[in-house]
Amino acid sequence: MALSTASVFPERVPDAFETAARLGYDGLEVMVTADPVSQDAGVLARLSEYHGIPVVAVHAPNLLLTQRVWGREAWGKLRRSQELALRLGARVVVVHPAFRWQRDYARDFEAGLNELSRDSGIAFAAENLYPLRPGGSEVTAYAPHWNPVELEVAHATLDVSHAAVSGSDVLDMARQLGSRLAHVHLGDGTKIGLPDEHLVPGRGTQPCAELLGQLRAGGYGGVVVLEVNTHRALDRAARRSDLAESLAFARHYLAGGARPDQALDDGAAAPRARRG
Repeated sequence: MALSTASVFPERVPDAFETAARLGYDGLEVMVTADPVSQDAGVLARLSEYHGIPVVAVHAPNLLLTQRVWGREAWGKLRRSQELALRLGARVVVVHPAFRWQRDYARDFEAGLNELSRDSGIAFAAENLYPLRPGGSEVTAYAPHWNPVELEVAHATLDVSHAAVSGSDVLDMARQLGSRLAHVHLGDGTKIGLPDEHLVPGRGTQPCAELLGQLRAGGYGGVVVLEVNTHRALDRAARRSDLAESLAFARHYLAGGARPDQALDDGAAAPRARRG
């Protein structure tokens, strides 16, 4: 069970290492942003060694907000992400599907991702996103598709909060991805459409407990990464409380703990979901 550096924002990458170590997470996913520390393999390696927290994944800078990080050339960003992952010992690079206006990148996206995975030994895992629905009409911003189920890629990342935005059945998505499922972003959501909420698991309407149980039963061998939004937390203590609650939730259900509906039937103990 790992923590995404995005989960401690507006705190920074060094704070994420400290928080992960203090709360007992097993690893960290580094989201590459404009923060220089997120791009520096040497600094990240020292933080990892000091805190005893391995970097298990690198999230490539594919967001609109990171368009200028490591240049504008899409494949160049992925090669830099590969170099960072190799230096840190991470086994996964999380990749967003191409934007439709990145025509050359979109055309070669599937074949190129598979080639990078094959040549590097790192799983370049395409992450599910969502269509946009301005004024009730659906607009596809990504190509070849926003859903890795529909892509011919060897590895995929399943993000629960993104599944809420797209109105997808996350349990079915996990089943359809099968052995291609290399990475999971755990969060929660309440509705179809933006904003992408990334709630603490158990505070939304997504079947987070059921998904974790399904992963366990199916012998999932990848990492589950907590990727939640805590920027509205009143202070560091409140943020860490949310992240500790999330870790307890995930470990309970990954270990085969009773789901909330089962707890009602047989009195078994299960983490309480706090709405907020």
